[in-house]
Amino acid sequence: MKNAISTDKAPTALGAYSQGIRAGDFLFVSGQLPLNPETGKVEGTTIGEQTARTLENLKAILKASGASLKDVVKVTVILSDTADFKPMNEMYKSYFSEPFPARVAYGGKLALPSLLVEIDAIAYVGQS
Repeated sequence: MKNAISTDKAPTALGAYSQGIRAGDFLFVSGQLPLNPETGKVEGTTIGEQTARTLENLKAILKASGASLKDVVKVTVILSDTADFKPMNEMYKSYFSEPFPARVAYGGKLALPSLLVEIDAIAYVGQS
C-alpha cells in the first residue's frame, strides 16, 4: 500500500508527481528545489542559500509524514555545476548528522537556469 504525502510548507508539485510517497516502511521524497513554498520563486543566489532552502523543503515533507532528517537513509543531490560540491556539502553537513545518509551527487542540467541544486531522499519510517 502506498500513500501520498503533501504539505503547504513545501512547494506544490509542478507536474505529475507527489511531494512524497509512503510505501511500507519507507518514505520517498521527490526531488526538491530551492523554491519558496509561499511565492513559488527560486530563493537564494548562492549554492549555500539554495541548498538550505531545498533542505528546508525536504524537511517539511518529512515532517508532514511524521519523519525527520534523522530518518533519511539515502540522498541524491544534482548540482548544475559540480564545482559547487564543496559549498553544497558544507551546508548539507549542517542539516545531517552522523551516521550520514548514503548519498550520490552528480552534475546535471536543471529545469531553470537559476537553479543550482535539486535534492531527493529516501527515509526509513518504520512499520506502516
